Amino acid sequence: MKNEQYYLKVSRYSDLEDKNERILYRFLEMLTGLISWSILILAILCSYFYPLLAASAIVIYAVYWFLRSIYFSVHLRSGYAKMKKVEKIDWLGKLDNTNIYHLIIIPTYDESEKILRNTIQSIAKNDYPLNKMILVLAFEERAGEAAIQKANILKKEFEGVFFRVLTTFHPKDIPGEIAGKSSNEAWATKIAKKEVIDKLNIPYENVVLTSLDSDTIVYPKYFSRLTYLYLTVDNPTRSSFQPVPLYINNIWEASPVSRIFAFSSTFWHTINQERPEKLVTFSSHSMSFKALLDIDFKQTNVVSEDSRVFWQCFLKYDGDYKTVPMYYPVSMDANAAPTFIQTVANIYKQTRRWAYGVENVPYFIFGFIKNKKIPMSKKIPMLIEMIEGRVSWAVAPTLIFLLGWLPFFLGKEEFSETVASHSLPLVLSRILTFAMIGLIGSAYLSILLLPPRPLEYSRSKVLVFLFQWVLVPFTMIFFSALPALDAQTRLMLGKYMGFWPTPKFRRNVA
Repeated sequence: MKNEQYYLKVSRYSDLEDKNERILYRFLEMLTGLISWSILILAILCSYFYPLLAASAIVIYAVYWFLRSIYFSVHLRSGYAKMKKVEKIDWLGKLDNTNIYHLIIIPTYDESEKILRNTIQSIAKNDYPLNKMILVLAFEERAGEAAIQKANILKKEFEGVFFRVLTTFHPKDIPGEIAGKSSNEAWATKIAKKEVIDKLNIPYENVVLTSLDSDTIVYPKYFSRLTYLYLTVDNPTRSSFQPVPLYINNIWEASPVSRIFAFSSTFWHTINQERPEKLVTFSSHSMSFKALLDIDFKQTNVVSEDSRVFWQCFLKYDGDYKTVPMYYPVSMDANAAPTFIQTVANIYKQTRRWAYGVENVPYFIFGFIKNKKIPMSKKIPMLIEMIEGRVSWAVAPTLIFLLGWLPFFLGKEEFSETVASHSLPLVLSRILTFAMIGLIGSAYLSILLLPPRPLEYSRSKVLVFLFQWVLVPFTMIFFSALPALDAQTRLMLGKYMGFWPTPKFRRNVA
């Protein structure tokens, strides 16, 4: 007999047994890509055949985008202010007890020993009792002898610092798995459950799991802040907890394109802290260990596991699941490489992998169809937000900065003689000029987020950090919209992606 919630473990249409369900799921895989491509093609065709209609639609969309940027700007400043306030509070002093254990999983493939050590040291500097922390360094078997050596060195170095330190090695070539962060984490978590949590009879409700990318620097009050939220939020076992990722670890040595990408990502996640009803887990995050067991651990055959685990829990609990904003930072690496060409290639690949979270669109729509217990009042807003957000990611910059001028160039002769043909470039340029003024605030905020300046960099480099924001239109098209459209197209055509681990590069690692 088929499990009632079999849809929780679906990763692609071929996982389904029923022919009609496979057809439906395959269509849902194609849906976002079809919408994005239809909008772009329609913009081109209308610019030629119906230029007045195209011009009007593009101006309306540009105005909408401008108003939306104001809305986001307000949330960005509010989110930043709350984050700075939360950083100053003594969260440990607010705790009545510290009976909560923290299971910390750090999946790694080929990161250097020094980068891993920096991450572990940052955890060790937290104010929460270290004898309540279970640290798991999750290596890949396919990384070979180098991984074994790193594991032995780091375990010996930190074994007496935390309550327990485990090193695990995820076997290679397990059938049905995608080699990557999700499968590695699932393997490591099962071992920690067996060797520590179950062996010591620690109640699952008293364990909070934190998944950290290997380059994550945890700020000193992270675990006390997390524990406070876990003990005070309504229904903590049905909640995930999302910090603000600041991509600033190596920001001084990163290229301007990399810095724009890093700060843009940081700002976006700060904005999302202000929209908890739309907040989904991303990258480094925390959740109840009990919830993870209820969904039978993370899926091992998906690329976007950090957001997929939220949707699994949301469907498992019939919509009674949420992500709680922590308003507390962790810092991570900006995407950098030894050469500029490698850097831009890595930025493109990383954005494409993030954008491949579009694989969650068919997953949650199919789950919404199958789960009748989730109220429509929750389904419809989340559906609109998810699809609109993914489509805007892929098409908005291209429409506004490139295709917005097409009616002027492609419009027939009768259009070129109209007032609209002469007004379109002027209206668009005015809208974009006002929008660009908002970048001044972003530039100022990026300076506030900078870590201390290394001695080898002069004060004048701060000016480069300010003027780099003129690259925003370029980066939005080539390192945001195009990789997003690429990811959607791959899913639409059934060219499924594997997990691509972002190489970590720092010239200056202590």
